[in-house]
Amino acid sequence: MSQSRRKFVISTAKVSAAVIAAPFVHTSRAAGSLSVGMWDHWVPGANQATTDLINEWAAREKVDVKIDFITSQGNKLLLTTTAEAQAKSGHDVLALSTWLPADHAKLLEPVDDIMTDLIKEHGAVNGTVQYLGKVDGRWMAVPATVGAQIKGPCSRVDLLKQHAGIDIKAMYPAGSAPKADAWNMDAFLKAAEACHKGGVPFGIGFGTTSDSVDSCGSFFHAFGADLVDAKGNIVVNSDQTKQVLEYLKRLIAFLPPDVPAWDDASNNKWLVSGKGAMIMNPPSAWAVAKRDAPQIAEQLWTHGFPTGPKGRFAPFLPFYWGIWNFGKNKPAAKSLLRHLSTRQAVAKLVEASGGYDLPAFANLTTLPTWAEAGPPKGTLYHYPNPHNHQTLSIGAAPAPPKIANQIYNNGLMTKMAVRHAQGESVDKTISWAAKELEGFMRV
Repeated sequence: MSQSRRKFVISTAKVSAAVIAAPFVHTSRAAGSLSVGMWDHWVPGANQATTDLINEWAAREKVDVKIDFITSQGNKLLLTTTAEAQAKSGHDVLALSTWLPADHAKLLEPVDDIMTDLIKEHGAVNGTVQYLGKVDGRWMAVPATVGAQIKGPCSRVDLLKQHAGIDIKAMYPAGSAPKADAWNMDAFLKAAEACHKGGVPFGIGFGTTSDSVDSCGSFFHAFGADLVDAKGNIVVNSDQTKQVLEYLKRLIAFLPPDVPAWDDASNNKWLVSGKGAMIMNPPSAWAVAKRDAPQIAEQLWTHGFPTGPKGRFAPFLPFYWGIWNFGKNKPAAKSLLRHLSTRQAVAKLVEASGGYDLPAFANLTTLPTWAEAGPPKGTLYHYPNPHNHQTLSIGAAPAPPKIANQIYNNGLMTKMAVRHAQGESVDKTISWAAKELEGFMRV
């Protein structure tokens, strides 16, 4: 494991004049040191960019900073968060995955002051960021650029054109707004069928890990199929749920037969191997193809989700940076998060991740990395949703987060889709789901 992925003390470094953050007021109470736990990035070099930015801040503010990069593999980041919450001891600043700000709200330092300033500077955040980051009207964490992602379609330009007659680059042209009114659920299903017949099926997982759940959740949203409403009422037994289950049954018939067993690596491997015409993923699969299969990477194009009866919903997975309320240096922690959220810092993080990482703020969706990335140039232009073409959504919303978390992590939506696709009646599938939801309510 590289030096940047180990626990170490950051030394002072030359300050970059381009990066400006709110000043940290030095006091005896706020002196000296800060412990930071960051997500261990998949993309090589991305951790170093985070390290460099923190190093700049630490040198300027004369704070000794200790960093851990904590992997999400084996749920280590989740386990670390849980252990620190129980012990009320650990990092001052910690990366928090999607559901954790709500889970640990009572132990987090409110950051309304930071968010008020950032929204003024960078524009509004989307509804999903608020849904997950605000509790009882207060911001409990700052949306992180690092780790946040959209898991939209990434398609083979050549295979979609050859087998489905779709020119995806014309539908989603680089540098301008989408021309995708015809990109709806019917068109998506016809394209999936055509590519299946051509021997290059879409690779959309229906397992219980994050990629599968995120993709499935966007189909549910597109049909208006909520399982639990915002007030906590079970509403799974609806015409909308029946419609999405019938649709997904038809779609799954055109996918690889083992998609119910896919994990988060399966779709990436499917695309890079050249076996498929589309997956649902952030640009990590494209980045791997660029390295390992450049002839495939040259044919890849990231674009928007098909629209359904209730709209166009992209699978979105935000990340956050939180400050424990038992931390020893809250002023320094807030200063650091302001520094990491400047436009200059965000641009460096996006560039270092190859366009994978997504800032949450409306005015930060047109950074040059996405327009210039290639080959082919412009392949990531539509990834950050620069034209507000689709609603960024999280599966299981709008249920109260503590319930939605269980729906999501148990893969309830994908299980429903697979049960019906494998022959169970839609009514029986919905009845089974309702019982599962009742159990979640009692936890």
